[in-house]
Amino acid sequence: MFEVKTDMTAGTDHDALLIGLFADDRELTGVAKTIDDQLEGHLSSLLKDKQIKKSHKAVTKVFTLGKSEARQVYFLGLGKKADFGEETLREAVAAGFRHIHKDKPTDVAIAFDSLMTDTFAIRETAHVITELFGLTSYHVADYKEKTNEIETVIEAVTFYSQQDLEAVRAGITSGKVYARGTNLARALVNTPANLMTPTDLAEQATEIAERHQLEIDILEREDMEKLGMGSLLAVASGSDEPPKMIVLKFQGKSEWDDVLCFVGKGLTFDSGGISIKPKASMHEMKMDMGGGAAVLGAMDVIGELKPDANVLAVIPATENLLNGSALKPGDVIRSMNGKTIEVRNTDAEGRLILADGVTYAKQLGASRIVDVATLTGAVLVALGEWTTGAVTNDETFVEEVLEAGYTAGEWIWRLPAFTPYKELLKTSDVADLNNSPGRMAGSITAGLFIGEFAEDTPWVHLDIAGTAWASKPSAIGPKGGTGAMVRTLANLARSK
Repeated sequence: MFEVKTDMTAGTDHDALLIGLFADDRELTGVAKTIDDQLEGHLSSLLKDKQIKKSHKAVTKVFTLGKSEARQVYFLGLGKKADFGEETLREAVAAGFRHIHKDKPTDVAIAFDSLMTDTFAIRETAHVITELFGLTSYHVADYKEKTNEIETVIEAVTFYSQQDLEAVRAGITSGKVYARGTNLARALVNTPANLMTPTDLAEQATEIAERHQLEIDILEREDMEKLGMGSLLAVASGSDEPPKMIVLKFQGKSEWDDVLCFVGKGLTFDSGGISIKPKASMHEMKMDMGGGAAVLGAMDVIGELKPDANVLAVIPATENLLNGSALKPGDVIRSMNGKTIEVRNTDAEGRLILADGVTYAKQLGASRIVDVATLTGAVLVALGEWTTGAVTNDETFVEEVLEAGYTAGEWIWRLPAFTPYKELLKTSDVADLNNSPGRMAGSITAGLFIGEFAEDTPWVHLDIAGTAWASKPSAIGPKGGTGAMVRTLANLARSK
C-alpha cells in the first residue's frame, strides 16, 4: 500500500496530493513547483493572491482539471518555521489528512519534503506522518443496516522525497504498525460489551499471539482459585461470564530477565456493582477495558517490530455486575499476595483486579511494571480528557515512561505520592487496606493502592480514565475509544 518515490513520472495518477507550505515560503519548490509548471503558473498566482492559505492547519484544495498527475492538490498551512515543532507537525498533518479522508480518494500522494525542516529527523518524521494517516482513517464500526453504496478505501499511498529513502521507508514501516496497534485497541474499546466479554478479549489476545508467535497462557476460574486470586474472583462473582487472566510473553533476548511488564485492566463492562453507577452514561462503560486494550495493541506492535527486549503482558479480565453473589460494600477479601482488603465501594473494582494482576506478574518474573487502567473519574476532574495521570514508586523508571509518552505525542502528568496519601489506604478497622478511602486525592490513592502490590518492584501506574475515551471527535479520531497509551508502551519496549 505504501511506497516511496523520488519524482512524479508520466502516467502517474493520484486522486489527492498533500503539500505543506510554511508561512515563510515565498515560492513553490519540489513537487509543488512541478505541478505549478503543469498548470502554467496558476498555483503561483493563487499563492500571490493569498488564495492558498499558509496559516497553521489551514487546508486549501485546488483542482488540477486533468493537467497534472494529481487530480486534487491539498495545500496544508504549516505556519512559521520558527514556531514549527513535532506537536505542530502532528496537528497540521492530522488536519490535512482529515480533509483528504472526507473526499474518499483511493490513491493518495504526500510531498514528504514539504513537511520537513532541517531540525527534523527523517525516519521519525516519516513515522509520525504515516502513523497519523492511519489514525485519522479510523472509523467506529456500527451495526446498522448496510446501504448499497460502494465503500471506497485507500489502496495506495506514495511518499515523494529527495531525502534518505531508506530512512523514509523505515519510518513508514514503524508508523504503519503503530497506527494499526492503536486502531486495534480503539476497535476493542468500541465493541459493545455483549460482543466483548472476557472470553472474547482472550480470543483477541490469542489471535495476536498466533499472528506474532507469542507465548500465551489464559487462566480460567479454577486456576485463579488454586492461586488464591481472591481479589479478582470477588469482582467476578457478580457476573455469569467467566473471568480470564490473560498472559502474553514476547522474548526478544536469549535469557528471560530484565522483563518489562504491562498490566492492563480488562473490565469488559462496569455497572459499578452494588455501588451502581448513574444510568445516564453507563452504556459507555464498555470502555472500562481500555487498559487491557492498550496492552494488546502494544503487544501487536511489539510482536511485529520485535525489539531487543523481554515483554510480559498480564490482563485480568472480568465484568463488574450485580447478582445475589456479587461483592458487597463492607466485605473483606484476601488478595493473591495475602493482604486483606475491606471493600468500601464495589465501583472501585479496577484496583482490585489489578492487585492480583500485579502480584501474578511479579511471580512470572516482571522486573519493572507499568499498569494501565481506566481507573478513576477523579483523574478526569484533575486532567480532563487530554492528559494521563501517573503515580510511581521509582523516579528513574517514571522518567523513562514520561519520555516514551512525549515521543509518542501522548501527554502524561505525574501525580504526587507522598506519605499522607499512602496512609489513607490504611484507614480500615478490619483489613490491611481500604479500597476506597474517600473523594480526596481519589486518583492518587487509587494508584497507590495498586502500588501496595507492586511493593519494591519499579512500577508506574497510568490512569487513562480520561484519555481512553473521547466524548467528541478529536484531531486524530472519532468519538469513542482512543487507543491511549498503545504508542507510549510500544516506545517504552523499543527504547531498550
